[in-house]
Amino acid sequence: MDLGLSGRTVLVTGATSGIGRAVARAFSREGARVAVSYRNDQVAAEKLAQELGAGQDRAFPVPYALDDPASPKRVVAAVEERWGSLDVLVANAVRWGVRRAPGTPFENVPEEDWLPVVDGNLAPVIRTVQQAVPGMRGRGWGRIALISSHNALGGNRGQEFYGAAKAGLHGLARSLMWDLGGDGLLVNVVCPGLTVTERMLKGLPEPVRAREIAATPTGRLSDPEDVARTVLFLCSAANGNITGESLTVAGGR
Repeated sequence: MDLGLSGRTVLVTGATSGIGRAVARAFSREGARVAVSYRNDQVAAEKLAQELGAGQDRAFPVPYALDDPASPKRVVAAVEERWGSLDVLVANAVRWGVRRAPGTPFENVPEEDWLPVVDGNLAPVIRTVQQAVPGMRGRGWGRIALISSHNALGGNRGQEFYGAAKAGLHGLARSLMWDLGGDGLLVNVVCPGLTVTERMLKGLPEPVRAREIAATPTGRLSDPEDVARTVLFLCSAANGNITGESLTVAGGR
């Protein structure tokens, strides 16, 4: 199947590790040019860009910060100035926030802990989409993937604020599709379940991972490439009429 991505330009936010890195590699393999955004790890971004063909202007690293309201405009402008267009936006960057202490009830979580999580996972995505849409609309083609979480659909103890912010992406896509669809732009949400990333392997004890695997119909957790392949299809020319949808990648969970 020809995905029609050769020569397309792609911005992946939060691209230096995990799902974002897998997504960037997937687009590059299809011949797309990929802007690799990073917040702190410039070295990792430069290394990935080199891997994806920076020497042939097939990739470049670009800074992007969820807590900087001016960052979305700068990052989209950087891609458009370098390559003349931005065809695909994958909004993957995430703000994790402070983990709630065990036994702390919902009502006792201070605003300074939860507000950055809500603001950081919704408002910057809206800003970035607003910056990306005009160019896409002008060319009559564009694809947007918003990376959410299974917590936005199924919920999880202690994830109320993160889940609320990620659920906002679903509402955004369901309404935004009406504004964009007639101009050739498709916007969808991808909801990874528990995914085998470096962060997960470091932070989730083996007994918990085993319990999650046992509760998954496919008998395994998703890896970043599972999510990347889903994003790749939704953001390709092979997707001609799927928009406003939310697709979970969680082995049937």
